[in-house]
Amino acid sequence: MTRHIWLVFVIALLGATTGCSIKHPVAKDYPQYLAKNGNVGSLPKTNLESTYQIDGKTQSHRYEFRAATVGYAHLWIVEFGKILDATLNAPYVQSSFGTLEKGGSVTDNAGNVIDFKLTRYEFKHYRAYVSMNIVLSNNGTEVLNKTYSSEGASKGGRMWGMGPFGMTTSTLDSTRSAIDKILVQFINDIPNN
Repeated sequence: MTRHIWLVFVIALLGATTGCSIKHPVAKDYPQYLAKNGNVGSLPKTNLESTYQIDGKTQSHRYEFRAATVGYAHLWIVEFGKILDATLNAPYVQSSFGTLEKGGSVTDNAGNVIDFKLTRYEFKHYRAYVSMNIVLSNNGTEVLNKTYSSEGASKGGRMWGMGPFGMTTSTLDSTRSAIDKILVQFINDIPNN
């Protein structure tokens, strides 16, 4: 019996030290997460009718991390651009704007365009930390250009209690929480005109 326990321990140790990882790309679970939680959220209302674009680096963003609370064999992969795009199309965000559709660019000269550019993303201390530059242009003229920073809700309890099974939802919850806080600040900064 002791020999079997020792063998399992050695295999686990080898797996942890040789780079063998269980990969968790959390963005692939975000549509299901939003289906359950997409109507939960409260943002200020604006009558702004706009298109939006997500900067190329933000769209292809990839952040990887490991968490001791769920084991170092697990590698969590956050693709922020995919999460941001899905969030902007969630019912609670869409209902906060007059209209908000993907397309357009800041250099276009027609109507309002919102440009989102991630400047920092980290997941540490049981939460997401996000900084994002948001530029609002109207007919090619910059109306608002500001970098917003936020930290998502702490999810330490869920991470400790549910281990790897709760980590994906914890990462998505905290990331979405940080995005929501930034959207609240942005909507409140939109000029009335």
